[in-house]
Amino acid sequence: MSNADSLLVSAKADVNAAIGDWLDQLGSERRLADKTLVAYERDLRQFLRFLTMHLGEPPAIADLAALKPADFRGFLAARRKAGAESRTLARGLAGIRSFLRFLEARGQVNAAASAAIRPPRQPKSLPKPVSAGDAMTLVDADASFEEEPWVAARNAAVLTLLYGCGLRISEALSLTGKTAPRRGTRSLRIVGKGGRERVVPVLPVVCDAVDAYLALCPHVPAAEGPLFLGVRGGPLNPRIVQLAMARARRALGLPDSATPHALRHSFATHLLAGGGDLRTIQELLGHASLSTTQIYTEVDTARLLDAYDKAHPRGAGRSQ
Repeated sequence: MSNADSLLVSAKADVNAAIGDWLDQLGSERRLADKTLVAYERDLRQFLRFLTMHLGEPPAIADLAALKPADFRGFLAARRKAGAESRTLARGLAGIRSFLRFLEARGQVNAAASAAIRPPRQPKSLPKPVSAGDAMTLVDADASFEEEPWVAARNAAVLTLLYGCGLRISEALSLTGKTAPRRGTRSLRIVGKGGRERVVPVLPVVCDAVDAYLALCPHVPAAEGPLFLGVRGGPLNPRIVQLAMARARRALGLPDSATPHALRHSFATHLLAGGGDLRTIQELLGHASLSTTQIYTEVDTARLLDAYDKAHPRGAGRSQ
């Protein structure tokens, strides 16, 4: 096989077969999202193409078993040189390690070499919630910039679920006609990332928003079909909600960080500022680890320090 041909094939047949089994296991047993599976396979294929160039031919499982820490460092260095950021590199290394651990469980390789590599340090970034006042404006159908009243009501209902219940946009759009929060609904059972189930309380304002949407919607959601529908009656594409939010934030003069997901951040930050317990907020958000939720304490601290800096006579935001 020539070098040009080898670049078109990233691995030998035994590796390709194992990749298929690995992805099946991730999807069926660990219930990873389709987008995560696609990203994992893409990152693994990039590594295998690197090895193809490194070894001069597509790698077999025996080649993977012989890898040393220097091989992984070389791959990360090449990806960094190509412009990959730390977050991308860390995700790629996680996918490679997952595959090698899968092969190790089969007794085909030793995954110690990949485990010896420390992932790149991640840049620290805090969530960017919107203020309570801006959040209330964004979820108000009467303040919408949509021409069709029912579309304005639909978008407002989706955004109200994000801010009022702390849902991800995918979770809001996974609701069906049968599971719609209607007047009198006290809680919702949500299946989030990794198949983790949680129960979230529903505020009356959420039910009112959904009822207002259903009263105006020209289509009738099926009991087992999606609750939120597009203009043609099909499932609502999350991109439509994102575009509606973009129009609203431009009209209101809000920063680009004011996305639908920022309303979920606002839900957590505003609960914490109001005295909410961190463990409870973790459960409401569906976070697997408390450390993920703890970042909101830093958001609240940063907000308080900013207010202090602007208000105190000797703060940097005040004239001296």
